[in-house]
Amino acid sequence: MSRFAMVIDTRRCVGCQDCVVACKTENSVPQGYCRDWIVEEVHGAFPTPHLEIRSERCNHCAEPPCVSCCPTGASHVHDFGGVVLVHHDLCIGCKACLAACPYDARFIHPDGYADKCTFCIHRVAKGLDPACVSVCPTHCMHFGDLDDPTSEVSRLLASRTHHTLLPEAGTQPRVFYLT
Repeated sequence: MSRFAMVIDTRRCVGCQDCVVACKTENSVPQGYCRDWIVEEVHGAFPTPHLEIRSERCNHCAEPPCVSCCPTGASHVHDFGGVVLVHHDLCIGCKACLAACPYDARFIHPDGYADKCTFCIHRVAKGLDPACVSVCPTHCMHFGDLDDPTSEVSRLLASRTHHTLLPEAGTQPRVFYLT
């Protein structure tokens, strides 16, 4: 079985938002909403501050609180790659998953269901990268299988210092940021 993950090199990300536009286009995300976004965060202080620019989205957690709190089973972990998805037809729009997500990675679609990043599982199933990864002009985004030690994501994580967002939440996120 595979465990899909994304690795983003914060040294290479320039915050161009091509990933955001590609996601909106590929997934027909309604105007005013997004499944991924750009964050700029400054660490340290003068004279040695450090700016980290990163593309954020659903972290497709190994321990997703959005799944365990869903009253209808609409939020679930897909067998293919362990990707966290939402069955739109089962979702009642109660927002429990929005409240449970420590990454604020979900929104209620205007049609009434919870929506979020899917790692473009429809593309991955065809052997393609997620739309955001495929358009990145700086090639800072990488996608692959954590269970394959020869995959690019596994090699990058083994060779570079990295972090996840909110590790203290205990969700075991699968989006990693190289520093």
